[in-house]
Amino acid sequence: MTIKNIRSYIYELIVFGIKEARACIFAGSFFFLLFVSNHIPLFGIARYDFLFVAAVLLQVILYLTKVETWDEVKVIFLFHILGLVLEAFKTNPAIGSWSYPEAAFFKIGTVPLYSGFMYAAVGSYWAQAWRIMQAKLTHAPGYATSVVLCVLIYLNFFTNHFIPDARLLLIPAIFIFFRYTDISFVSTDIRRTMPLALAFCLVAFFIWIAENISTFYGAWKYPSQIHAWNVVSTNKITSWFLLVILSFIIVAYLKHYKAEREAAQGVS
Repeated sequence: MTIKNIRSYIYELIVFGIKEARACIFAGSFFFLLFVSNHIPLFGIARYDFLFVAAVLLQVILYLTKVETWDEVKVIFLFHILGLVLEAFKTNPAIGSWSYPEAAFFKIGTVPLYSGFMYAAVGSYWAQAWRIMQAKLTHAPGYATSVVLCVLIYLNFFTNHFIPDARLLLIPAIFIFFRYTDISFVSTDIRRTMPLALAFCLVAFFIWIAENISTFYGAWKYPSQIHAWNVVSTNKITSWFLLVILSFIIVAYLKHYKAEREAAQGVS
């Protein structure tokens, strides 16, 4: 390998990092708000309420500045709703998977409304990365089967409290399901390819790191963190792995639907 090749790889890696950061604009901004809210006076405003209002304003700014498209805003809203429904179930005292210990006005039951934006951030990343990195899938499974998988994953987050956790079946099934599927992307002028399942694993790992940062700053708490913060169990990586797939399938389906609609309009 020549010096020129090494420089080319380094340059491509830097550009890849910049584009990934650009795709994480909503998630990164939200984590900045989470950090800031712990270090500035809020003049009597509940921190969770500050985060909700700030996240809404952030969404408006990103849209008005055309950093995000209207389609991406709709994706974020969809994930916000899916996240709030899951949060309402998981934080129910009868379930108690985690809790939000601080007060809030903007809340539904036990769930502060800002929490939905954390799920929306995952959907925002996929939607942005798809566009910025010019993502394409090869040998993708049929969308009908993908939707069934999507529903099973989402339902398992609820049913695993009453019947055996199906992730022991879902995760191997996912690797089999996507065994021939690759995702390709462009950083500079070269289209790179990697197995889609590997991409799911990498994104889930980095979300787990973000989750540790979030719980450290009190975004929410697991039962083991009530008295003192500790590292989130690595078992949560499998939960994020499933959620990443859920969000990816939804984004991929919406992108596919939009492409078909635009093609039909072009023909007509």
